[in-house]
Amino acid sequence: MRNNLRSDTSKLADNYENHNLLQVTDLKKYFPVRRGVMSRVVANVKAVDGVSFHILPGETLGLVGESGCGKTTVGRTILRLLEPTAGDVLFDGTPVFRLQGEELRKIRKQMQIIFQDPYGSLNPRMTVGSIVMEGMVAHGMYAREDHAERAQKILERVGLDRQHFYRYPHEFSGGQRQRIGIARALAVEPRFIVCDEPVSALDVSIQAQIINLLTDLKEELGLAYLFIAHDLSVVQHISNRVAVMYLGRVVEQASSDELFSNPLHPYTQALLASVPSLEPGEKKQRRTLAGDVPTPLNPPPGCPFHTRCPEVMEVCRSEVPDTISQGIGHTVACHLYQIEKPAAHS
Repeated sequence: MRNNLRSDTSKLADNYENHNLLQVTDLKKYFPVRRGVMSRVVANVKAVDGVSFHILPGETLGLVGESGCGKTTVGRTILRLLEPTAGDVLFDGTPVFRLQGEELRKIRKQMQIIFQDPYGSLNPRMTVGSIVMEGMVAHGMYAREDHAERAQKILERVGLDRQHFYRYPHEFSGGQRQRIGIARALAVEPRFIVCDEPVSALDVSIQAQIINLLTDLKEELGLAYLFIAHDLSVVQHISNRVAVMYLGRVVEQASSDELFSNPLHPYTQALLASVPSLEPGEKKQRRTLAGDVPTPLNPPPGCPFHTRCPEVMEVCRSEVPDTISQGIGHTVACHLYQIEKPAAHS
């Protein structure tokens, strides 16, 4: 991968409250569990349970965590591909969850998504050209006679050939299909893109190419990304800031450099310790997490991480920790940083 092109996050953070492109506040998404003849709701799967963050124009926020923690649900709920249970999302000051009809359609033009699966996300019965032009047609962009020329230019911009316009998805490799997915997202000239694990299904060498392409597009077009991933090395390379999720909640947020050099939450520390080192002879201190991730159908009381935390205290079992600041742009939700003298470990 080429040298990281991340801009100075400290400069981006200046007066961020007045310049957010995206502001997510206390976002919740519960999936009801129904049983019986009357299909009554007997419980809720709390996939996302009170997530808050912001993204600045031209910024990339990495969203990381174990599989099943709610990362993809966050991205899809922001875009209204899933309807929220509670919370607010402001896009450039516009309340996304209050929009309906034509107003919602207009704002969706500015908010796009790149899906994880480059095979399942493309309609096999449509040509590549039709896939890329579909958004232009739906939003009434440009004259119809210009659609094909614009689509071919976009295909070239993402590293494909103009002649690919006439082919079908099954004729391409996984990396090429993901480039088609990126072209589809770019076709409507968005300002914000949710990248839902866009390289996890690709070979390592192809991953680097796609990451470099996304970085170039961000710099060239001024795009903002929510980059969802579980590969921390990829997140470190592309992200300005990183938010760490566990069981539907954000447990830590910081600039990329700060998070990787000074992780505070025990879960973040365990995640970073699990990343293999590329330095010969370098040994990392492993922090083994006991047990499995609890089910979001019946999350534990108190801190959701207390059942696996090596630093667990009695207060963790009963009280949900507040999210507090530990420096400029660095927040953490952990009782270790909320009391002056921690109790003895259990």
